[in-house]
Amino acid sequence: MPEDNSPPLFTHHRRVEFADTDAGGIVHFARFLVFMETAEHEMLRRRGIEALVDDRGQSIGWPRVEAGCQYLRPALLGDDLAIDVRLARRGERSMTYEFLITRGKDILAKGSMASVCCVLHSDRPPQAIRFPDFIAEKLPDNSG
Repeated sequence: MPEDNSPPLFTHHRRVEFADTDAGGIVHFARFLVFMETAEHEMLRRRGIEALVDDRGQSIGWPRVEAGCQYLRPALLGDDLAIDVRLARRGERSMTYEFLITRGKDILAKGSMASVCCVLHSDRPPQAIRFPDFIAEKLPDNSG
């Protein structure tokens, strides 16, 4: 979980909607993973990379290999959340991000997600590949 005080790569803002909450108006725990994934996708989009990339007829995607979240305080209906995205690790084929979800100065959750760059096949499991150059040049490296 995030412990780094370095500036985030990207901050995504989101208002908690009714569909995010349970009957008590508290954000359902699984929605935090959606918030993190949305922030990751927005960060990639800002760098010119989509969640699914067509490379000469091959679909390249980012299947998850790990995801986790530590819940510290509840998020509530109507809250304005900031989701910071930090790079924890970038390998030749995978990326691990850390997330910090805040409401004002309150830290609500800390999370992480790891994804592997893969060719996605319709008839067999995804195949891990090195980041193609045209993608790697747009990705952050560990120096920020």
